[in-house]
Amino acid sequence: MCRLFGLLSTNNAPAAPWLLERDRSLLRQSNVTPETAQTDGWGIGWFAEGGRSRVEKGTGGAYEEQERGRFAAAARAASGPLILGHLRHASNPLHLPRERLIAIENSQPFENHTTLFAHNGSIPFPTETRPLLGVHEGKVRGLNDSEVLFWLLLRNTEEVGDPLVGYLRTVEDLVRVWQGLKRPSVPPFSGLNVLFSRGPEELWAFCLWSGDHGTGLIDTTRRYYEMTYRTAPHEVIVGSEPFDEERGTWRSLGSGSYLRAVRQDGRINVTVGKLPFPAALELGPAPA
Repeated sequence: MCRLFGLLSTNNAPAAPWLLERDRSLLRQSNVTPETAQTDGWGIGWFAEGGRSRVEKGTGGAYEEQERGRFAAAARAASGPLILGHLRHASNPLHLPRERLIAIENSQPFENHTTLFAHNGSIPFPTETRPLLGVHEGKVRGLNDSEVLFWLLLRNTEEVGDPLVGYLRTVEDLVRVWQGLKRPSVPPFSGLNVLFSRGPEELWAFCLWSGDHGTGLIDTTRRYYEMTYRTAPHEVIVGSEPFDEERGTWRSLGSGSYLRAVRQDGRINVTVGKLPFPAALELGPAPA
């Protein structure tokens, strides 16, 4: 189970305060308790000059002595209107030994030159899902179910030109894989919380989960997968939990919801809505 951060701004606002300094910063979330420490990798992604994606990653916990300096340097180096952050608490549907599970190619965000993606959750059948990646299957570099999800979402989005429709098709694909396996007791996903961007002008957030996974790491009044966001005319911030204690400024993005933020005319325009799934789509156990 991972932690997410996304920032889209009109004025290239620095992400370092949210990643490093706030009382609920991403760095703070990396080590709330020994039991919930995010020990399996970290990454920060942004778009460099010319719109090409750039990602800095590590393989340990961002809070650990050998990683903290690199995490802080990446947080301060990240620039531009769009910045993503990710902490990895690895799922292991392939039942890998730790020396194969933890690797730089398995850390997030994932990128494809002009695309950035970060995921919180897991899909239990990555091997069975890979044939659906089409031409992107050969681009899989690691042993990570989230990377399979990335390329599946990218393929579907490229085909329809719309990340919202691409996400809906991705969920439908995962359900079809699950159905093809005779509907095992494990659902087609635990969580499909995703931050996704095709360039420095947009940020998408999708929130969807199944089952009960407990509470947030810091704010225990929230469900674990319940996302949050705050908006202002010049920026939007999205994440797994509020990044400070300013009550009333953070809104919930619950299961079955999406957020689209676009830079336009000197403002950040934000749309929040329900994911328009077909009524007949069976997602497995109902969200808690």
